[in-house]
Amino acid sequence: MGYVEEAVTSSTRAVEFDRAGQLEVASYYYREAARLLELAYKHGPENEEKPNWWRKAQEYKDRAEVLNKQRLESQEQQVQSAEQLKLQRCRFLLSHALDADESGDKEAAVQLYTQAVEHSLAARSETSDTEIHQKLTALARQALERAEDLKGIRQTQKLSSVEEGDSATTPPSSPAADPVKPRPTNTIVRNSVNNARPPLHRGSSAHLKVSGKDTYSDEEKRVLLATSRINQIDYVPFMSVDLSERFQYAIPFTDKDGMLALAAKQKRDFARWARPDEFCSEPKMVQGAHVDCFSIKQTVVSDCSFVASLAVSALYEKRFGRRLVTSIIYPRNRNKEPIYNPFGKYMVKLHLNGVPRKVIIDDYLPLGRYGELLCSYSTNKNELWISLLEKAYMKVMGGYDFPGSNSNIDLHALTGWIPERSAIRTSEADFNSEALFNNLLTRLHKGDVLITVATGQLSDAEADRTGLVPTHAYAVLDIRLVKDKKLMKLKNPWSHVRWRGNYSELDTLHWTQEMKTALDYDPSSAAMFDNGVFWIDYESILRFYDVFYLNWNPGLFNYTYCIHQSWSAGVGPVKDAYNIGDNP
Repeated sequence: MGYVEEAVTSSTRAVEFDRAGQLEVASYYYREAARLLELAYKHGPENEEKPNWWRKAQEYKDRAEVLNKQRLESQEQQVQSAEQLKLQRCRFLLSHALDADESGDKEAAVQLYTQAVEHSLAARSETSDTEIHQKLTALARQALERAEDLKGIRQTQKLSSVEEGDSATTPPSSPAADPVKPRPTNTIVRNSVNNARPPLHRGSSAHLKVSGKDTYSDEEKRVLLATSRINQIDYVPFMSVDLSERFQYAIPFTDKDGMLALAAKQKRDFARWARPDEFCSEPKMVQGAHVDCFSIKQTVVSDCSFVASLAVSALYEKRFGRRLVTSIIYPRNRNKEPIYNPFGKYMVKLHLNGVPRKVIIDDYLPLGRYGELLCSYSTNKNELWISLLEKAYMKVMGGYDFPGSNSNIDLHALTGWIPERSAIRTSEADFNSEALFNNLLTRLHKGDVLITVATGQLSDAEADRTGLVPTHAYAVLDIRLVKDKKLMKLKNPWSHVRWRGNYSELDTLHWTQEMKTALDYDPSSAAMFDNGVFWIDYESILRFYDVFYLNWNPGLFNYTYCIHQSWSAGVGPVKDAYNIGDNP
């Protein structure tokens, strides 16, 4: 093989590695191709292609230089992000120390302040960034002063471990260098911004009066213990003591139960498990004041009902200002908002087998060959709540290789709201479509119910013609009655692939100017970008969809009855329609 043929082989490999993001290997093959072409130019026979060999060699050398520069810059950014992560961990410790301080837990506060000082000084000794050095110094000083104040120690001079005497350790006066606003040493200022926050709705309503026993019987305890084991892992009932769960460690937390089993489609493209700080520049639990239902995107995990459940819950939070899914994620700040934990540990409270239960996860998420997340995620950059909630639920379900569920089950697990299944059976005499629509219209806008709707089996021809996915769950975002037209606004969890019939963005017949104004919808603009959201008429819902899944706000009910018992599936008749107690 001559120089030119070898150069072609090397350049082909260079392009492949370049596209795959393997900069160092690609740079090597570009340089090798350039070297071979230069040899061909110097020692090869004279022909009309010879000038092109030299020019191409220079192009390959230039590309190799660019890739080498990118690789070095990337490494430098990783060092900076590692230092930033250490600063985040120190801030996390100080924030939790302040929370414990405010709640009056002196012992825990002193311990957390001490950890904040130790982490800050250790991180400071390893950084060469002046700004981060100053921030760590200020943070360590604040934690030290408050810890010594709680211990009753009055300093007459600063400790040399914090103040070395050089200008880099002098407490800066600028806000940028002040990680948390210092508090007076003699008082604790309480944050009262959220004191008037509406009460959260959980599995049992706070306003209900308890009659009968207010403790579990021995039989109920046995049932709760037996039902704590799900897919070979114990998920114990969530208790008040769990609010003091430890979330900070000397090294990042790793779940003792191991990595989740991957689905077949994930395995096909899987590259590695990664923590958020490895693929996010500034990881956050929630981006902005509210979670956003439109940012939720399902990928290769077959959990459309769960993702649709997240969407309707997120929209409820934004519309009514009450926390549903964001109230079950820990750790939280003093405003009860879930926060990113740079130590990698999270606790999620899910309603499972009769009671709220505690699910512990780490923050490792599956990445593909090109750095893409192989799980549901937020299209809002750096936002994590969707991926982490999905991971917690998939852990309970046995892994990402999830056979599927329905939104009644998923929404109850997430919110504790009471499930009801309403099948769409237009051929049955007792099915009242008018009453169903009116009930959903009224209750959805009052915040009484969360709704998803699912398709049944569709032929390939029907699926192609309608744009609907067979046996697939959709979030119901809105229900409207405009000029006697019954309409619903749905969202496909995939965030693409939409309805193609009446009132879709393709419909030129039904979208009058009056309808566009009433629904604040422009079909032309919608056609420019497919986000999986569409309007559909109720008649088409009745024709192509199979079932509504409704989850009702438990606050609607004045009385509830709770019982924890076990029953054997092998005892009694196959189906007992008269006595649910014998065979539910």
